[in-house]
Amino acid sequence: MQPGKLSGKVALVTGATSGIGEATALALAAEGAHVAIAARRVRRLNDLAERIRQAGGEALPIETDVADEAQASEMVGRVLRECGRLDLLLNVAGVGVAAPFQNTTTAEYRQMVDVNILGVLYPIHAALPAMKRQGDGHIVIVSSGTGRYIHPSTVYSGTKHAISAIAESLRREIGKDWIRVTCIEPGAVKTEFTSRMREDVRKSVEQRLGDMEQLESEDIAAAILYAVTQPRRININILTLYPTQQA
Repeated sequence: MQPGKLSGKVALVTGATSGIGEATALALAAEGAHVAIAARRVRRLNDLAERIRQAGGEALPIETDVADEAQASEMVGRVLRECGRLDLLLNVAGVGVAAPFQNTTTAEYRQMVDVNILGVLYPIHAALPAMKRQGDGHIVIVSSGTGRYIHPSTVYSGTKHAISAIAESLRREIGKDWIRVTCIEPGAVKTEFTSRMREDVRKSVEQRLGDMEQLESEDIAAAILYAVTQPRRININILTLYPTQQA
């Protein structure tokens, strides 16, 4: 593999076994980053790592549930032990039930809070000390357009609104340490996201989206790559991407 824009960088991608996380890991590796990939599905992790290696890249698969603080901390610790540093932390893992509050169970909203908020905070908490010691780092948080332009997916929108706010506040706090923070807010993206919802919710979402041409995971990965390859003096704060036809 020829040297790329991220040669010598170490990146950690959560939620790496499908959709945006998978596309992001591949895009970063193609630009020369040593990519640690984290998720719960071990077989998919190993398959992705092998694809990256066959393309000439470096990959470190780590089975992790980011909603578990101990696992998230160990995930970051392993990257630091085996790779020596951590330059890019990409928080992609997320879950959602795109439904009104009265059609969302308490178990579902606990899961969304655990993964979408705590599952972002735990890796950041573990990674920040190393980035501060390095005097350099970049944290990317994948939120949602739903978190900025609220629609009736009450708990899901609330969790994404929260991490968009966390991203902006964190940026203001740690920019002085030369650590950048970028929040990515996509609209509808064609991934496995809806397939994991309850059948009634999935059908409602699919009906709402209709035959609209959705974004591809690679579109979001390209936006992330743009943000993390800017000169050190530039912090891309927020990137919001919507399908052209989405209202």
